[in-house]
Order: sequence, then C-alpha cells, then structure tokens
Amino acid sequence: MVFRRLSRWAAALPLALVLAGAAGCGSSDPAASAGASAGGTTTVTVFAAASLTGTFTELGKAFETANPGTTVRFNFGSSATLAQQITQGAPADVFAAASPATMKTVTDASLAAAPTTFVRNKLVIAVPTDNPAKVDELKDLTDPKVKVALCAEQVPCGAAAVKALDAAGLTVKPVTLEQDVKATLTKVELGEVDAALVYKTDVIASGGKVQGITFPEADKAINDYPIATLAKAPAGDLAKRFVDLVLSQQGKDVLTKAGFEAP
Repeated sequence: MVFRRLSRWAAALPLALVLAGAAGCGSSDPAASAGASAGGTTTVTVFAAASLTGTFTELGKAFETANPGTTVRFNFGSSATLAQQITQGAPADVFAAASPATMKTVTDASLAAAPTTFVRNKLVIAVPTDNPAKVDELKDLTDPKVKVALCAEQVPCGAAAVKALDAAGLTVKPVTLEQDVKATLTKVELGEVDAALVYKTDVIASGGKVQGITFPEADKAINDYPIATLAKAPAGDLAKRFVDLVLSQQGKDVLTKAGFEAP
C-alpha cells in the first residue's frame, strides 16, 4: 500500500466466526494462564469492531496457544450492530468497539463497566492502485463524477467521516453507505467506487490492493477504541485474561504493527 502526505489543499447482522487453532504453551507469554475459567468454560466469545479483524485474530491464536484447550470465538462487525446485539441479549464475554459512543450503548445498559481505551485509529482516502479518478485530496471527493463509498453515519467510521468532512467544510454525496469499514473498503477493492473514507489500518491490511491518501482533517476525527469485559460474561475469567492480553505489551506490538496508534 502507498500513503501520501497532503497539505490542506495540495497534491445486516452476520456473525463472522473465526476459530483459531491451539498448540503449545508459553508461561512467559502475556496470554498464558490456566486453560479454562473457574467455572470450567473453555470458550471466550469476543465481539469486536470489523477493523480489528486481523489483529484480534492474531491475538486470539496467541491466547489459544498459551491456553491449550481454550477457544476464542469472534464476532466481527459494525460496532453499532454489535452493541445492539449485546443489549438484546447475545451471549458475549468481551466487547471491543471502534468508538466510545458505541461502547456507551452497552455501558448505559449496565452490561459493561470501566472500559479501557486501548488504541486509536484515523481515516485515510482509499483509492484503487491505479487511482483512475485522479483523487489527490479530500476536496476531490465532492466532484459528482467521483464515485465515493462511505460508512453509514451510525457506525464509527461513518461518524468519523462526517466529522472530517465538516472540519473541511465539504459535502460529499456517496453512491453507497456501508454498514462497516470492511464492506466500504471492498467497494474500492472491487473497483465499484473511485474512493472511500476508511481507516488507515484497513488500507494496510489490504496488502496493496488499494492505496491510501492522508489528509489533515483526519486529525480532527480520530476514533478511540475502548474494550471491556461484559457484566454477564459466561466466561468472565477468560474474558478478563483476553482483555489483559490486548492491553499487554504483546497486544500493543500487534496493534501498532497494524497501524493503530497508542491512545
């Protein structure tokens, strides 16, 4: 992927279940501990923002390796959708959201307490590698000839896009509004749109399928990511240990390598 630094005006509810294999044991690993919770539960269910798919999958594998016989089950998706699922009674142990607002939905329902902000993320303009629309800056997205994809406003990446565009004093009319950042980026990867506002981390995770263009207003729309164990967690002990792994140096290393920023 390619990132270019620019001056202000220059140049549905699917469950994505990821089950990782378990092998070995390492007591010095922050993920290491006993293989089951006090109640004998060996599966910890983590609801996490779509933009955490790659990093949390990696951390889930590390947790399973350090805890033989334990399974980390993931549900990745829009933070707003995940919060709704939790408040409607979906069984989950950990919630990692892409914004404080979506976490607040859960804490206001007394389903989680004391979330911890563990990373931050910012937007970039994602364009196809050949950039057929010749997009160079945020203002170019206002051209009616440029097909733009945005996240829906109720999800964190969409709310951040609104903040960034408002900060720039711009109005963009997208051809599609997607329910999470992965779906938004896919529109660019498939060549269905000329540009999209997505997270920097998602451009990096694309493995060169798109290029990212930075823009100064993104600094005014940075998203903080909170994580919390859930009050009704079926595997409360495992949930706490998974959160500890995310907050550990090992977790920080995985997340910063993927392009997330320290809070």
